[in-house]
Amino acid sequence: MVTTPLLLALAALVLATGAEWLHLGRVRSVAALAFGPGKKAALAGKAAPFIRIAGLAALIWGLATLMILPPAAHRSVVKEVEPKDRQHLLLVLDVSPSMRLRDAGPGANESRMARARAVVESIIARTAHDKLHTTVVAVYNGAKAVVEETRDLEILHNLMDDLPMHQAFPSGKTKLLDGLTEAARIAAKWPRGSATLVLISDGDSVPATGMPKMPPSIGGVLVAGVGDPLKGTFIDGHHSRQDGVTLRQIATRLGGEYHDGNTKLVPTAMLQRLGTLAVDNSARLPGQRELAIFLTALGAFLLAGLPLLLHFAGSRWNPGPNRVRTSISRSSKLTASHP
Repeated sequence: MVTTPLLLALAALVLATGAEWLHLGRVRSVAALAFGPGKKAALAGKAAPFIRIAGLAALIWGLATLMILPPAAHRSVVKEVEPKDRQHLLLVLDVSPSMRLRDAGPGANESRMARARAVVESIIARTAHDKLHTTVVAVYNGAKAVVEETRDLEILHNLMDDLPMHQAFPSGKTKLLDGLTEAARIAAKWPRGSATLVLISDGDSVPATGMPKMPPSIGGVLVAGVGDPLKGTFIDGHHSRQDGVTLRQIATRLGGEYHDGNTKLVPTAMLQRLGTLAVDNSARLPGQRELAIFLTALGAFLLAGLPLLLHFAGSRWNPGPNRVRTSISRSSKLTASHP
């Protein structure tokens, strides 16, 4: 589907280039009439063929892309989904103070919470939204259910947009098992295989026993780590870094998968292996619709504005009554100065 607009734009590019080549031969035969005795076009005239070709290709690609992309509808009334048909994303989010350290991301300049937000948004962007309900459990020195079964993505954005949720807990050590226990309690009432558990953290010391058993509703588990796994950052009397070994152990004990999300987002193949999130294989590239709209407008503007540009700046030669009067005036002055 993505290649169809590219093929159409390439075909338009080739045909327009051939047409401009033929047109160039015709222009040369009347160059004296169009551009004056010098037979040379101004800069705008020389650039006109390239502007036409680029504008036509951009317009074709933009229109073809908009025609193929599924329509995006924004409804004020959201249709309720029956509980038995709901798809659940159960997010256990580490909100400890160490998640505010800025050593995450490809450039190692993002906070760990910002990176966690990027991981979550990438997952949601590739899943079916109509039936997806998201539940968030915040975990630090204890666990609290922040929101249950929401379909409003803006709520998730606000929760993970540098909101200091750690202040809702007493200071202490991070207890990821408390968050998993709370998640199991919430998911116990959901239908079998209808939920995916996603744990995002920079790590924690987990005891050898006490791992909560997930209810039948949890059909897939993903543990994603954030933070630099190699270089630690000093906080609260110790160096904090992503404890990938511990997070991988948690994933293994829960029968799920571990992914280091510090520099790379969760692969689509991994989401498909979870089996409980309906991954949209036809999901558009981020910003594709906006890019198509921009190129459509740009191509139409170039093609519509080119005649006006050529009229005023296409040639250095400016024939007409004003030029004739100027020539007569100069001739009179020369005659008067040389009787």
